Amino acid sequence: MKIQSHRDLIVWQRAMDLAVQVYQVSRAFPRSEVYALTSQLTRSVTSVAANIAEGHARGTARDYAQFLAVARGSLMETETLLTLAVRLDYIRPETARPAFDLITQLSKMLTSLRHKILDRIP
Repeated sequence: MKIQSHRDLIVWQRAMDLAVQVYQVSRAFPRSEVYALTSQLTRSVTSVAANIAEGHARGTARDYAQFLAVARGSLMETETLLTLAVRLDYIRPETARPAFDLITQLSKMLTSLRHKILDRIP
């Protein structure tokens, strides 16, 4: 299949799935966290898919690779904030497990895609 848009990328689709999962689990956070942890977590998770899309739309492979690195950084931020939510007992570990599993998968996908793109740069 020819990739015509970022929407065709499985890594982008998985990042969108993660965003939905994180938004759903963050609903259980205390209201006092709406402008703190909840806000930071939802911003970081949306940044993952957004940076994949923006990088794909860029004109050069080097730019694309850089945006994938930023997406992976946002992914690690998301993992950290989700871990904090578990440690603060805002959500149960088993509730967060699907998101953590998807984060692991996405991290591998982003790293692999970035290396493939960088290998094409002369």
